Amino acid sequence: MFCGVGGLIGLSAKLPLGWDLAESPVSTMTRPLQRVLGAAGLLRWRTYSCHGACVSPRQPVHGEAKRNGRPEGLGARLAAGPTLRDFLRDAGLALCFIPVYLETYGCQMNVSDTEIAWSILQRSGYLRTRRLEDADVILLVTCSIREKAEQTVWKRLRHLTALKSKRLPSQAPLRIGVLGCMAERLKEEILHRERLVDIVAGPDAYRDLPRLLAVAESGQQAANILLSLDETYADILPVHGGVSAISAFVSIQRGCDNMCSYCIVPFTRGRERSRPVASILREVQMLSDQGVREVTLLGQNVNSYRDTSEAQFSSAAPPTCLSSGFSTVYKAKRGGLRFAHLLERVSEIDPEMRIRFTSPHPKDFPDEVLRLIRERPNICRQLHLPVQSGSTLRAPWGVSLSSDFIAGFCGETEEDHQQTVSLLREVRYSAGFLFAYSMRQKTRAFHRLEDDVPAEVKQQRLAELIAVFREEAAQVNAAALGSTQLVLVEGPSKRSDSELCGRSDGNIKVIFPNRLPLEFGAGPSSKQTLGSSSTPDPFGSRSPACQAGIGSSEVTGADVV
Repeated sequence: MFCGVGGLIGLSAKLPLGWDLAESPVSTMTRPLQRVLGAAGLLRWRTYSCHGACVSPRQPVHGEAKRNGRPEGLGARLAAGPTLRDFLRDAGLALCFIPVYLETYGCQMNVSDTEIAWSILQRSGYLRTRRLEDADVILLVTCSIREKAEQTVWKRLRHLTALKSKRLPSQAPLRIGVLGCMAERLKEEILHRERLVDIVAGPDAYRDLPRLLAVAESGQQAANILLSLDETYADILPVHGGVSAISAFVSIQRGCDNMCSYCIVPFTRGRERSRPVASILREVQMLSDQGVREVTLLGQNVNSYRDTSEAQFSSAAPPTCLSSGFSTVYKAKRGGLRFAHLLERVSEIDPEMRIRFTSPHPKDFPDEVLRLIRERPNICRQLHLPVQSGSTLRAPWGVSLSSDFIAGFCGETEEDHQQTVSLLREVRYSAGFLFAYSMRQKTRAFHRLEDDVPAEVKQQRLAELIAVFREEAAQVNAAALGSTQLVLVEGPSKRSDSELCGRSDGNIKVIFPNRLPLEFGAGPSSKQTLGSSSTPDPFGSRSPACQAGIGSSEVTGADVV
């Protein structure tokens, strides 16, 4: 109903149970008021769960006089319309009730970034929808690590632009945004040459999303791709997958100082910076309280973590000592609390919670970290490392290894390729991510090397690497048959409701008969003996590779996991 509230127009409404506020008549009815009066700084919009909404008068800002219980000069302000100052001050409040759809591409860090972006938007009153057709704002969190990843996003943007052009006059305009690494790398092309989107926000600009979207609401394009030298989101708790989630990502470090020849990450993510230990511990404790059973600590170079947020930390650690054979472009930082300290503190929060971390770099693997992995039962014995260190890795038996591989890099000879094949056979990785090389602008390779390996040769070499990887991984997993593994149950298997799916300590997918009580559900751990005589084989004549988790369903394009 409409009523007078402090001399202003107010609205309150109750929705029937089960209605989605983003799809309700209230949303359509209030949007004109929201855009006009909200942008003028006169109203503050609030939502109550999913069942009601109201508009209340904005409290006067400091120094703003009041007369007869309302801001002075209200009639004049309404007649004159909003000023730029009003617009910028309360732009974030003017966009409530607008449903937003988030779509994520790329690595685990992008998944974490999506959760951070949604946390910021949620604070500004947005509503998240899981249905693309219901959204008034569509945001793509993008990846630039390979050309194929960018091509996928370009194709998606053209599809979304076509949807935008089909909007009915009675519908709100559709706003499209590109977030993440591709936004930073291709801002000009995305905004001006192709003109496919309304906003562009780099990995360090998510705090600015409400303002950028407010600018886009006025019909203008908006961008912020500034990279920070400090940790940008230390005080923001991401909105994780949901109350029933059994695993979660926790971002602890951003950026990379390694400047590898073929890698675009330092240019899209910036210099290394870390969250304070206290901030990370609070988030992990919150996840434990919510029943999350597995946490993965994330960073572009996760084990280079260094907390220098407090003065007393400046001399808390000795100077960085790199592993033998490595050098860096940037001078190593001094002091601070290092990754071993953080990993130990996190593992103490909940002894029943599994701890993983990715992606580490071999140059930053001190013995303290390896000892922790050996001594703490809840720190998983699984390492993901750049392939260059595979033959000299200081890892004990029983550790599962994974890595990244590229086929057909600049100047790669057949001998180079066979060395990679030999490495795959020698190390016998349990999981891997294999790709054909694609040139990335700004990298050292782009400026100094030639992309001279023909595309067909790249694909042939990639196919051989995948075949060898599968062969060796099948043998590694077959060797696990008969062993008892602690498996974190993720839920029903995609192949059959009579089977459950989970992951072992080494992050190997395990599928086993569903003999758990109905109330057991996903999340608790279950000890399973792989292929033993005491456990009937649910796979019949299927290969041991499938039983241990390496099946054809595990390959997406050239990604092999």
